[in-house]
Amino acid sequence: MSPNSNSFTIAPETDNKYCSVEDYRRLEARSSQRHDYRDGEVVSMRGGSATHNKIILCLAALLMARLEDDRVEVFASDLRLWIPRRNMGTYPDLMVVDGEVAFNGDRTDEILNPTTIVEVLSPSTEAYDRGDKFRHYRSIPSFCEYLLVSQTEPYIEQFCRQTAGEWQLQTYEGLESAIALHCFDIDLPLEEIYRRVKF
Repeated sequence: MSPNSNSFTIAPETDNKYCSVEDYRRLEARSSQRHDYRDGEVVSMRGGSATHNKIILCLAALLMARLEDDRVEVFASDLRLWIPRRNMGTYPDLMVVDGEVAFNGDRTDEILNPTTIVEVLSPSTEAYDRGDKFRHYRSIPSFCEYLLVSQTEPYIEQFCRQTAGEWQLQTYEGLESAIALHCFDIDLPLEEIYRRVKF
């Protein structure tokens, strides 16, 4: 949040004062640091590591190269995802939208309809990414594929929504593996995802 704001200050992890959505958006627009909004609670986002950044960039480039359909859009972590059913705004590492992008009202900085979400795991966020965050994501009607990407080894977990609403887990391990991205019928080789990472 802006250090010049008079309404409240944000603690390193979370602010214990209620913040309205309007105040959050106004302050976030002026902030040099990103924050999640969780139904009145504002949570500071920690910076990622160099490895984290390399994986995101490689994955984004790979997705953009493989997804040639003009209807498919790939968004990196600067764009906020708004989850109306949870009154929540967050910044996934990567989002893929199949079809027309649905923005939140007249806002162009909040999208509503990702098909695929990717999170690169880090020690400070892994439990949240696997638990509550995944539960919040599952409230999004368009969301059907979730990738959790390890930084410490070539290992990716893929959750796919089934017709009955259950989520099926598939794991990929080793640089010789390739993820079958079911929503888009493409393969993503782990060797390319991790090509700039030294283990």
